[in-house]
Amino acid sequence: MTAPAASAADCPGHPDALGTSRTLVVDPREHPRIGAMQYAETLPLADGEVVLTFDDGPLPKYSNRILEILASQCVKATFFLVGRQAQANPEGVRKVRDAGHTIATHTQNHPGGMHHLPIERVQQEIDEGIASVSAALGDGTAPAPFFRVPGLARAEGIEQYAASKGAQVWSADFPADDWRPVSSSRVYELAMQRLEAKGKGILLLHDIQARTVAALPKILQEMKARGYRIVHVVPATAELVATSTEPQQWRSRPLPENVANSHWPRIPNFVFAGSPMLPGPWLSDSYWNDEWLTPSDRARRTTGAVPLPQHAPWPRQMPLPVLGAVNALPVPGQSVFEFSGRLRLAARAVTALPSRRAESGASADHAKNHARHGAMQVPAETSASRRATGGKAQIGRIGQANAFHAAGRAGRHAAQPGRRALKRLVQVKKRSV
Repeated sequence: MTAPAASAADCPGHPDALGTSRTLVVDPREHPRIGAMQYAETLPLADGEVVLTFDDGPLPKYSNRILEILASQCVKATFFLVGRQAQANPEGVRKVRDAGHTIATHTQNHPGGMHHLPIERVQQEIDEGIASVSAALGDGTAPAPFFRVPGLARAEGIEQYAASKGAQVWSADFPADDWRPVSSSRVYELAMQRLEAKGKGILLLHDIQARTVAALPKILQEMKARGYRIVHVVPATAELVATSTEPQQWRSRPLPENVANSHWPRIPNFVFAGSPMLPGPWLSDSYWNDEWLTPSDRARRTTGAVPLPQHAPWPRQMPLPVLGAVNALPVPGQSVFEFSGRLRLAARAVTALPSRRAESGASADHAKNHARHGAMQVPAETSASRRATGGKAQIGRIGQANAFHAAGRAGRHAAQPGRRALKRLVQVKKRSV
């Protein structure tokens, strides 16, 4: 069995109506979470198909007007009703049902920040919301197993409990921001801009806002003008079989056509019996394992420092050691390090060296002393001769120069005492000859 569809031809008095192109029957247990805004799956819609959803009703002042606009276009939608609103206006719940729309639930009190609530409070909100809407229907039936989290504040605990109740959690593919303080023209613009960007999807609206009531007729007319089609979604039952679909159609971001994975047949789960165990590699199969690490490398690894890059094993070939073998290197003989004879010769040279240096230093000091004393006597004699001559400048300068020359000769003779003795010896020999 398939669900009936309300087309434009079935809308008496409105030949230009948008209508409902088809009815999509879904199994909530096969696809527990839908909506591209938050989930990996969404409804399997073709390009140009739109699903209308309304939250937070029923509120007679605006919900009744929304029902009239949808009826004028023969459009079917899904209403996520709040339990407290259903208790206050049970007649509005039955109006939604009698108009052929799908009735879903939206918690009992529409709590803000539901993802922060304790799980016990979450369960209470979901259960009481379903009970209130069921009581408002008054015919012993229950709402569709479709559930939307208030404010789309999803959480794993909320989704798991909804799934345990057999409910399908709905997000959306794009909103129109009609819950914000914007104008009705802005609601229309956002709805059409985002629909054009997506090309299809679930539109999130609210039937308790005046701006939504004002924007909805223009939205439906523009959808008709641009060739969009409305799809009505209902749950599968024992009498109503789910629409046949492919897994690819449910993906919110389908794989491109040129990816082989999108067309490759699904591989079944094989049961391997008697498959041999493949041998694993030994540690000795590679020379960069811990057995080859030097102590510094081990310390670097344990302290967390960055190890040095290891050399590639090619092109050289290294023989692998036998496990448990001890690497032994030849120990040099003791005679290699014996230098006793050389050490004694070196000690003698070092001991004799300071005495020679001392002798040289003494002779040099003796020469300096002779030169210093001769230089100090010359100025005294010069000053005496200067006083005897009556202070003649020229004679004084000549006498001073001679005194300096004599001082220089005395210094040189003091620096070389052996030279004067040798000169006298030569002179004596000459005279004797």
